[in-house]
Amino acid sequence: MDQFDIIVIGGGSAGSAAAGRLSEDGRRRVCLLEAGGSNDTIRVKTPGFMPFIPEASNWRFETVPQKGLNGRLGYQPRGRGLGGSSAINAMVYIRGNRFDYDQWAALGCIGWSYDDVLPYFRRAEHNERGADAFHGGDGPLNVMDQRWPNPGSKAFVASAAALQLGANPDFNGAAQDGFGLYQVTQKDGERWSAARAYLTPRPNLTIRTGALVERLVIEEGRVTGVAVRFGGQQEVLRASGGVVLSAGAFGSPQILMLSGIGPAAHLSGQGIPVALHREAVGSDLQDHIDYVSSWETQSRDFFGDSLAGTWRMAKAVIEHRFKRTGIMTTCFAEGGGFWRTSADVPAADIQYHFVPAMLEDHGREKVKGHGFSIHACVLRPESRGTVRLASSDPAAAPAIDPNFLDDPRDIAVLRKGVRLSHRIAEAPPLSDYKPKDRYPIDLDNDAELDALIRERADTVYHPVGTCRMGSDDFSVVDPTLKARGIDGLWIADASVMPRLVSGNTNAPSIMIGERAADFVKAALA
Repeated sequence: MDQFDIIVIGGGSAGSAAAGRLSEDGRRRVCLLEAGGSNDTIRVKTPGFMPFIPEASNWRFETVPQKGLNGRLGYQPRGRGLGGSSAINAMVYIRGNRFDYDQWAALGCIGWSYDDVLPYFRRAEHNERGADAFHGGDGPLNVMDQRWPNPGSKAFVASAAALQLGANPDFNGAAQDGFGLYQVTQKDGERWSAARAYLTPRPNLTIRTGALVERLVIEEGRVTGVAVRFGGQQEVLRASGGVVLSAGAFGSPQILMLSGIGPAAHLSGQGIPVALHREAVGSDLQDHIDYVSSWETQSRDFFGDSLAGTWRMAKAVIEHRFKRTGIMTTCFAEGGGFWRTSADVPAADIQYHFVPAMLEDHGREKVKGHGFSIHACVLRPESRGTVRLASSDPAAAPAIDPNFLDDPRDIAVLRKGVRLSHRIAEAPPLSDYKPKDRYPIDLDNDAELDALIRERADTVYHPVGTCRMGSDDFSVVDPTLKARGIDGLWIADASVMPRLVSGNTNAPSIMIGERAADFVKAALA
C-alpha cells in the first residue's frame, strides 16, 4: 500500500512518539519511514554495550573543521534505526529547566511554557517511583532509578555534597540545581528506547525501515507525499492528511533543503529548484559544548582496560544475559548535577556527567588502566552554527558546523565548569581513590586552561534549533509545529527548539512528538 493518511519521516525519539500516538485510536492509516533498521539487537538493548553499538545504528557524522577547536573535526553520533538517538544514548532522563520553556513562550512560542509542556512530560512517562505533581505513572516511556550504580558514581555525589553543592534526588522535580544519580530510560534491565515505548504493532501502523527519503513531494503549495528509496528502488508514498518530518536536527533541515525548502542562494548553488525560500532552515544550530576531565586510579571499582576489568565485564555480560541485572545495566553517565557559575544566571548553566571510566575521543580510543571522567557542558551556549547540504545526493552526509566557542562567553562559562570538576575530584570521598589527573596544567591560568579546552572539547550530543519554532514570519514552524508557507507539513523533533534546553534532549524530543500528534489530530479533525 502506498496511500496513507499520515506519513512520519524518522523513527527516532519524536517520530516514534508521534507515530505511536497518531495510530493508537485506529482511525488513521499511519506510515513510519526510518532510514535504519529495527535496532532489535542485544548490543542496542543491553545498556552496558553502549560503547559497542554497531555502525548500522549510528550515522557517525563529523563536523566541518571547527575554528574554535583548533581546526579539529568534531564527532556527531546520531541514532540510525528505530528509536533514533534514544537507541544509542546514555539513557539519562532529563527534561530541562522550567526557565527554558518559559523562555520559549516569551520568544513567541505561545503554548510552550513549562506549565503547558509539563502535562505532556507526565503523559509520556511511567516513572517507577510513582506518579506525582511532576511525574507520570502510566505512560509508555519507562523511567527508573539505577539499581547497580558504580561505587565511584556514589562517591562523586558525596564529594559534591562535601563541597556544599547540594543533593538533588529528582532533577525533573521542583528544582533542578544540585547533584545526584540520574534516572534512566530502562525497563527490566534493558534500554527502553522511544521505539520500544511507542511503536506498538497495530494494523493501521505501517513501519518501513531501510527507507532513504529523497525529498518531499510538493504539489500546488502542499506536501502530498514522500519520494523514498528502498535499496535501488524509488517509490512515491502518498499522504492525504500530511507529513510529519521527524528526522532530527541534522536530517530534518537536510530533507527540507533537498525538497527545495530553505535558503534560496544555498539551494541554487546546489542545483536544487527553490520551492520555498526559508532562510532559517538549517540555521541557528545550537549544541552543548562539553569538556571531559579524566583521572587515573589504581582502584578496580571503575571500569577499565585490564585483565581484571575484562574478566569482570565478561562475568557481568553472562549475568545480564540470564538475569538482566548487574553492572551491564550501567548508563555510564551514572551521576551528575546542575550548577550555576554565578548568582545572577536564571538557571544552572553547567551540567555534569560522571562516568566511572576514563574517556578519550568519545570512548572511541582505548585507554589502558582504570579511572573516571567528569563531563562539564555549557547548558545555554551563545554560539550559533549551521547545517547545510554538502551535496544534492540524499545519501550524502550534511555539512554540520556547530561553530563551537565562537562566542567568548561560552568558553568563559566552560572554564568555570571545568575548575569545579577538579574541585569535586579533589574532595573526599572521591579523593580517597587518589586520582591522578591525566592532563595536568595550572588550572588558575586562563590561557593554559583555554588552550586545553580548545584541544579536547567537543559535543555532548544535543544539537537543536535548525527548524526553529516561533510566531515571527522568519521561523520555520509556528507554535503548532506546522511549517510556515506550505500546507500538509509538520516538523517534530529537536530541530524546532528555539533555544537549547538546560539538559539532555531525549525527553524533550519525546514531549515534542507527543504534542505534534495532538496538533496533527486537531488539524485533521
